[in-house]
Amino acid sequence: MERTILIYNNRTGVAEAIGSLLEGEEIRMQTIEDDKELHRKLHTGEYHLLLVDVELQDKGWSSGVEMIGQIRRESSIPIVVVSNQASETAKIMALNAGADDYVLADCNPLEIVARVKSQLRRYTQLVNMCANIDRIYKVDGLEINDMRRTVTVEGREVKLTPIEYNILRLLVQQRGRVLSISQIYESIWHMRAIGADNTIAVHIRHIREKIEANPREPRYLKVVWGNGYKVG
Repeated sequence: MERTILIYNNRTGVAEAIGSLLEGEEIRMQTIEDDKELHRKLHTGEYHLLLVDVELQDKGWSSGVEMIGQIRRESSIPIVVVSNQASETAKIMALNAGADDYVLADCNPLEIVARVKSQLRRYTQLVNMCANIDRIYKVDGLEINDMRRTVTVEGREVKLTPIEYNILRLLVQQRGRVLSISQIYESIWHMRAIGADNTIAVHIRHIREKIEANPREPRYLKVVWGNGYKVG
């Protein structure tokens, strides 16, 4: 299946770096610079991933983080940040705002393409309806309907990104079992968990903010210090 990704704010030249590699994977790309055009295209539903630089021209990376948050409120499209901004704070804030991955622009273009493919694969698996995952998972007032791809808490629907949904479903499926950061990362991203602590912590915090009445005293998603996370 041919997939199409959007590249917005191509300040790093990533489009030129990975263009031919994407063609070899049957992935089309479109580059755009106008923010109104970006939002218009996102609402068409014809695109499968957004690749963006968190540095927005002369506005700095904080404006890019705000933009990611706005996009995430409007769309569940996977967002991969490719940027020269190496600040750990920028990375954490971008992930917390809704980005699904963050990679430095000076890395090997093959790594960028691998990360894009990984996100596309996870997103496709979430969107496609598969008979063997047609199930409803419940933990007290928390319910995951895998047919509809919905999550409700005490009857109230909450919106999760594809990655957040995958993490929560994994932990709910393994109810009561403690999963390490490495186990969670490798199950979701299908990559070795190198330096995954912050990535998982950010997603867990974001999930808690959405499903917990009091994120500081979680009822559902709990940390087991020194070991990992569990539900139930």
